[in-house]
Amino acid sequence: MKYTKKYIEINNKKMAFIDEGNGDVFLFLHGNPTSSFLWRNIAPHVEDLGRIVIPDLIGMGDSEKLDGEDNEGYQYHGQYGYLTELLDQLDLGNSINLIIHDWGSAMGFQFARENPERIKSITYMEAIVMPLTWEQWPENAKNIFSLFRSEAGEELVLQKNFFVERILLADSATGYTDEEKSEYIRPFLNEGEDRRPTLTWPRQIPLDGEPAAVVEEVRKNAEFHKVSEIPKLFVNADPGSILVGDQREFARSWKNQKEVTVQGSHFIQEDSSEEIGTALRDFIQNL
Repeated sequence: MKYTKKYIEINNKKMAFIDEGNGDVFLFLHGNPTSSFLWRNIAPHVEDLGRIVIPDLIGMGDSEKLDGEDNEGYQYHGQYGYLTELLDQLDLGNSINLIIHDWGSAMGFQFARENPERIKSITYMEAIVMPLTWEQWPENAKNIFSLFRSEAGEELVLQKNFFVERILLADSATGYTDEEKSEYIRPFLNEGEDRRPTLTWPRQIPLDGEPAAVVEEVRKNAEFHKVSEIPKLFVNADPGSILVGDQREFARSWKNQKEVTVQGSHFIQEDSSEEIGTALRDFIQNL
């Protein structure tokens, strides 16, 4: 990747991030099981327009792992705490453009809800826009995501690295180079607790009212962003994976929003980076 990582200590753990340029901030937030690497082909589309900031969430990418089974630290509110502490230290100012995906979207939506006066725009894709029922969860993902919430999930993910090797690396229609595969696998090479974030995240998905604390934040995000005047770009995925059906229709009801459609399932940055980057740049330049 063309950008160089920097590090800040948060709660005695090193967090890695990219921070280059000056001016309006472009804050890219990844989800599970990726890292700042996800945005490698999209950030260059706007790097001449301001300051590029791309964190690695705690326990992911080049950010440090938490100790032992610190499962609370990897849960939604723990992750959000590490992220917001990092963002505070980076002094991002009051002109922030959010570009968010997967769990990065839930946290980005919350950050925008809590700091609306600091947000210039939000670009989101394959995002968590509302609490869900199991009926609304994609049919082809129900069995495996149910397994993640059981004891069997421990072996599937912590021992077999299922989320990285069988979900992420099977998602791209165009495929991955060996270099790209190794970069995504690298943070989770070691069996066991090093892979814990990739198991904790699917257990945090707000399904049928659980986990209650996550459901509440996502519900508040949904209520806020549906009526918020913050300019939004919804990057719709065709066919998409999680932002489909009821979720997609709800997202389309949000105020002050433009929509573009690109090809891909969930990790659309891998298949449609050029289209996403072009749409993002056009959106920003027409604010």
